[in-house]
Order: sequence, then C-alpha cells, then structure tokens
Amino acid sequence: MSAIIDKVVLRGRKVVGGSCEGEALVTRDRVSGWGGIDPRTGTIIETRHQLRGQSFKGKVLVFPGAKGSSGWSNQFHIARLAGAAPLAMLFNEMTTKIALGAVVTHAPAMTDFDRDPLEVIETGDWVKVDADRGVVEVTKKLRGESA
Repeated sequence: MSAIIDKVVLRGRKVVGGSCEGEALVTRDRVSGWGGIDPRTGTIIETRHQLRGQSFKGKVLVFPGAKGSSGWSNQFHIARLAGAAPLAMLFNEMTTKIALGAVVTHAPAMTDFDRDPLEVIETGDWVKVDADRGVVEVTKKLRGESA
C-alpha cells in the first residue's frame, strides 16, 4: 500500500527570483547570521536555537526572519561561497538584513504569503519554489498514515 500524499500551494512575493525544489528545514526561531551559523557548513550553532546542530545546506529553509547584526548577509554570502547555503529561503518578516542576505545567497527567496508557511510546511516536506511566479508547492506525507 502506498503512502497518502497531500499537496498544498502557497502564494507569496518574490524577494529573489529563481526556482528549485528540495527538502524543507523548518524553524519557528529567527536565524542569527553573525554568531548563529557556521557559514562553512551551514550548521546552526546558536546555543538555544531549535535547530542547533542541524545544517540548512541544500535545504529549503523556512523561518520567521532574521535576527542579530548586519553581519547576517556576510555570513550567508560566505555560506554560498562555501557551497553550504540553503537552496531557497521562505520567511515571514522582511527586513533589510534578510533582503540583502537573500540577494547575496543567490537562492530563490519569498515572503508575504497568503498562508503562514510555518503553519503549513514541516521539516521533511518536499517543497518546490518558483519565486518568479510567486508559487510554493508543498508535498506532504499525511501524518499518522503508514506506507
């Protein structure tokens, strides 16, 4: 018997264009660039962060927004150069630091969604991001169902 699959579509605003697809990494904690990540590996190193010890490398990072200093964009730029940046970034709160960070990361980025992505997307969901069209397609395995 195959697993039951559920698909959800979100619409939002493009911050950085492009498209990609990959596994979601979701946090309700804001991400601190300076001192909160190891840009060489994409690993969250902030002591009390929900994702401490996990890497966003090659993942679609879903988070509320940025926190910390203006060093945020520098750290994400280094992550891109090291090949450790997220595939895409989906976030709720637009700030100048996250806008610049998204631009230097060169990854598709979106905000201003019709539904809160933190309420819809879970870590492990498969996410297709088409920032140019303003569309995010989420493929979920229904929780509680067996394969």
